[in-house]
Amino acid sequence: MRKPRSPFFVTTLIAGAFFMELLDGTIIATALPQMARSFHVGPVSLNIGMTAYMLTLAVFIPASGWVADRFGSRSVFASAIGVFTVASVLCGLSTTLPQFILMRILQGIGGAMMVPVGRLIVLRTAPKEKLTQALAYITWPALSALVIGPPLGGFITTYLSWHWIFFLNLPVGVLALILTLLWIENVHGEEPHPFDWLTFLLGGFASAGAVYALEELGGEGGHWQFPGAILALSLFSGTVAVAAARRHPEKSLIDFESLKLKTYSLSIFGASAFRIGVAVLPFLLPLMFQIAFGLTAFQAGLYLLALFGGDLSMKAFIIPTLRRFGFRRVLIVNGVITAGSIAICATLTPATPVALIVAILFFHGACRSLEFTCLTTLAFSEIEPSKMSRANGFLSAVMQLSSGMGVAAGAITLRLVAHAYGHSAALPELRDFHVAILLMAILTLGPVFDSLGLAHDAGAGTSGHMQPELEASL
Repeated sequence: MRKPRSPFFVTTLIAGAFFMELLDGTIIATALPQMARSFHVGPVSLNIGMTAYMLTLAVFIPASGWVADRFGSRSVFASAIGVFTVASVLCGLSTTLPQFILMRILQGIGGAMMVPVGRLIVLRTAPKEKLTQALAYITWPALSALVIGPPLGGFITTYLSWHWIFFLNLPVGVLALILTLLWIENVHGEEPHPFDWLTFLLGGFASAGAVYALEELGGEGGHWQFPGAILALSLFSGTVAVAAARRHPEKSLIDFESLKLKTYSLSIFGASAFRIGVAVLPFLLPLMFQIAFGLTAFQAGLYLLALFGGDLSMKAFIIPTLRRFGFRRVLIVNGVITAGSIAICATLTPATPVALIVAILFFHGACRSLEFTCLTTLAFSEIEPSKMSRANGFLSAVMQLSSGMGVAAGAITLRLVAHAYGHSAALPELRDFHVAILLMAILTLGPVFDSLGLAHDAGAGTSGHMQPELEASL
């Protein structure tokens, strides 16, 4: 029997795989015009390549926990890396739009298994007292990929070609696959139950339909009847999925048992509002910088690197902060500060000094990094090891869905604000961006209000936080 590899090496491997998968969701944004010319279609038609990837993730992520329990975490994670890597190469070799869409769907299937199963491996590998550090280490790829993807894609497209965006995944994927086979144990679930097909199909339609409808409503087509009908059907399908899942809670993809825990339910409900609100900023700010400030796409992208710097800067302070103040106090106080940092962005104008803009974005990046890590870590602080797979699979699906709705929510909000001021959303004004950003700042307060119901010692076994009266008695 092989000796288990150090959790640090396993966590580093998972973080690298996360970065590869999540980067592909955003990196092609700046490559769309060149890709459109290659496929002989309009640039707008290429949006379906991004949408197909996101919809596939939304559909297949809920099944990841059951698949990992049934076939083993190493087998599924390695297969996911293999599928994702092969699909990446095939995306780069595509010569027509239909070929590219099919390969993006295949990529999405691999990604849907890679991220949640990778997180499950970390949850099973890291000791409880090291869980915060491990999850903080794999959280930064999700945050940084959203920021550095567009400028990196623009650089590769400008100086090489869009094909290399996908070809570069080949050496990374091969290395990750080899290390997965060498380092990770093939852990199975204790008692695999029959797959919950009904909830999977109903929930899959609800998730994919909601993402598609919101993207269409956020577009500039002007037609809301069809996406509105799809959104209504999605909500109905989701309601039926929950009702069907309640009939057989022991085998359902929806983890009702974990939802009874406040530490877990907070990461489902209040945190979803936070994820949507925070995901909007990397979408609205570049638009505001280009449309209202008159900057180039590259200049706007460089500003967002300050967010990435803030994300990384906070990693060394997360554990000491949690140990000193505990989850409840950090989530409430830092949640208010994070919302305030977003609201400050609604005061930016073309006359704002560059150094001040960079400082504000850096500060926001640090605050959101702390909040993201706390929400994710707290979710698993009271979950038993035997329940970890279902809890992780359900949370991963909710995280993907809420994050995927971020850009669409920003676009819809911007349109509504523009129409409220009586002009077309095709040419939004500076005040439109300011109002939309302020509304998103309010939305990010979701976990603040939800955390008010947390116990003062919630997650203490993971954070290491001790109550003052307990400290005094030692």
